[in-house]
Amino acid sequence: MSRPREVPADGQAEALALLATGELTVEGRVLTASNLTLYARVEGEAGTMPCVYKPVSGERPLWDFPDGTLAGREAAAYAVSRAGGWDLVPPTVLRDGPLGPGMCQQWVATSDTEPPVALHPGTAAGPGWVEVVTGEDGRGREVVLAHRDEPALRAMAVLDAVLNNADRKGGHVLRRDDGSIVGVDHGLCFHAEPKLRTVLWGWRGEPLTAQEREVLTGLAVAWPTLGLHDWLTPREVQAGLARVRGLLADGTLPLPGQGWPSLPWPAF
Repeated sequence: MSRPREVPADGQAEALALLATGELTVEGRVLTASNLTLYARVEGEAGTMPCVYKPVSGERPLWDFPDGTLAGREAAAYAVSRAGGWDLVPPTVLRDGPLGPGMCQQWVATSDTEPPVALHPGTAAGPGWVEVVTGEDGRGREVVLAHRDEPALRAMAVLDAVLNNADRKGGHVLRRDDGSIVGVDHGLCFHAEPKLRTVLWGWRGEPLTAQEREVLTGLAVAWPTLGLHDWLTPREVQAGLARVRGLLADGTLPLPGQGWPSLPWPAF
């Protein structure tokens, strides 16, 4: 019997079906993750595919997010990204697995070239980069935190504002082998209170483009149809729609807020 074919990274519908119904086998663990994150593989009639499996049972309790809700928030982030046409979140589902219910997401094969976010020595990042903040490394040397000046990263900054992403670290922004950008680790999103914490502040305060306004307008209309109540509380769903409308009313990308750290720690 021949081995099932590998499902391509750009086959969204095919990937979703396989993630939801395929046989899930754990093959390893991502040791750098704060919550239990497992490298796994799903296999079914449509083919086979590597994935990330984060069981709810492996989520650490947090003071500001309800217990056992991070996996659902990741699925909700994918739904919003798809609805906005951003395609910045890998296909993600909430399903049962060997360690119980959890988030199952297509694995991202990454490229080591042209990192989207980086620390640069000195006081300037150079051409093609947008500087976020200057500081010092562990040895007291000056460094600049910067991200690439790319449309996909700006789109991710808009998406994060909608999601109220409280943990957009540099390591959560990945470049695929084909050069495209994707974001992962969206468990700390959709809080009803302002908690935006990100390394993508390079466009802060800039006016929204006509295309961004068009996307947000369409998202506001589609919001009630996204099924977000499957993963979020009614208050969180309503707060998300209010953020979309607030961005349109302000007409600009958000500025760092007061009373809440604007950068995640650590940044990577």
